[in-house]
Amino acid sequence: MRKLINYQPVPLTRGMMGFLPLLALLLIYLMASDARLAVNAADKLLPSISTMADAIHRMAFEPNDRTGQYLLWVDTAASLLLLLTGVALSAMLALVFGLFCGALPSVRAVLSPLITLFALIPPLAVLPILFICFGLGEVSKVVLIVVGITPFIIRDLQLHVQSIPREQLVKAQTLGGNSAQILWRVILPQLMPRLLDAVRLSLSSAWLFLIAAEAISATDGLGYRIFLMRRYLAMDVILPYVAWITLLAFALDYLLRVISRRGWPWYYAK
Repeated sequence: MRKLINYQPVPLTRGMMGFLPLLALLLIYLMASDARLAVNAADKLLPSISTMADAIHRMAFEPNDRTGQYLLWVDTAASLLLLLTGVALSAMLALVFGLFCGALPSVRAVLSPLITLFALIPPLAVLPILFICFGLGEVSKVVLIVVGITPFIIRDLQLHVQSIPREQLVKAQTLGGNSAQILWRVILPQLMPRLLDAVRLSLSSAWLFLIAAEAISATDGLGYRIFLMRRYLAMDVILPYVAWITLLAFALDYLLRVISRRGWPWYYAK
């Protein structure tokens, strides 16, 4: 037991260990699906893998009879555009406010209570207000993402700036650096990889807000399609769509991680 805490699996072993729970979940689903379908071949709750494959082939590679669109790709493009727009705006706002609130005590005294207040408001509770103010179109969905994740990222960046050793700031001032130079050349470089980490952590919340907004008011999008299929108990479409959203989220997280590691390798050498 004493050696177990020091054991570090090699990359190949770590990958296999991470794959085992996924394989176990898949086997459990297959057994449960076979059991239900053996009792009722028309059961819709746990469709077979072949049924889901046929549904996804229909959604992705066959044009819709009414619109002529390939629905999976149209929904994916619509949702990703809104998600990336909202996350990008949130990251830019959070970087500005996190930098100044963390580094400048006077700014922090004025803005921190307001940011804390917004962080405590459940974003979905203000969704009707956003629909009233910005309409039922795409703007309200982007604003919901911004309102939902920006305060969290700001507070994370602010705390990171405040944790920077005071000695670094003193040394920069000793070398003649003014406030703008210290912000730009000392604090900002240390804040950028932390920003990407905070964005990665907030992606799941951004997806949640987007899907919730699309479920209420949309004409396309992954969330819209899932809630539309719910009316028909079409689990053969819903489950693959959920898996597709998970895959997209994993890809975005991986992309941000690669960008962060290649852009600021010193941050991960601690």
